[in-house]
Amino acid sequence: MTMEQPPARAGETGNGDETVRRCWPDAESDPEMVAYHDQEWGTPLHDDQRLFEFLVLEGFQAGLSWRTILRKRTAFQRAFDGFDVEKVARYGDDDVARLLADPGIVRNRLKVLAAITNAQRFIEIQKEFGSFDRYIWQFTDYKTLRRDTPIRGWEDVPATTPESDAMSRDLKSRGFKFVGSTICYAHMQATGMVNDHSEGCFRSGVGDW
Repeated sequence: MTMEQPPARAGETGNGDETVRRCWPDAESDPEMVAYHDQEWGTPLHDDQRLFEFLVLEGFQAGLSWRTILRKRTAFQRAFDGFDVEKVARYGDDDVARLLADPGIVRNRLKVLAAITNAQRFIEIQKEFGSFDRYIWQFTDYKTLRRDTPIRGWEDVPATTPESDAMSRDLKSRGFKFVGSTICYAHMQATGMVNDHSEGCFRSGVGDW
């Protein structure tokens, strides 16, 4: 996930008698963004179906904000059969036409076709490694990576890393689409392969494998 506004310092919000500090103060007024921050972003994920979902959603985010994708997430889940990778891998021309006519999702032909191609490549990796989870986490040595220095603002968070570069190269070599290093790093953030919650955020301690 790539945020459209930097989080700067951790924000504070009242939560009953408690004060919850978050690193996305700009998102406090958006319940969907708050729930995503609090429950998903940076949490280690090992379920193949959900890993596929994030791979697809991050690809569709290219050139857009995560807020836009998050608001369309339910529509994406419905349109892509709950991100059942076996079903998506079998999509044909009729399914492509259906998706491109769906106003609830991002109607981009290249991204739709990439999602289908990536589903097919995803299954190949499952067969080779036993699971996509086992494959993808190798790029962080099966652990959640953290910055060596505290994250005080979005300027402290990189767009890419050597690990995302390596992931991107390998995915591309296997035929995946829309898997540049920036997208791969966003995927790593979303699935807890890295923890980029800022210093003081109540989620900064989540992890590991």
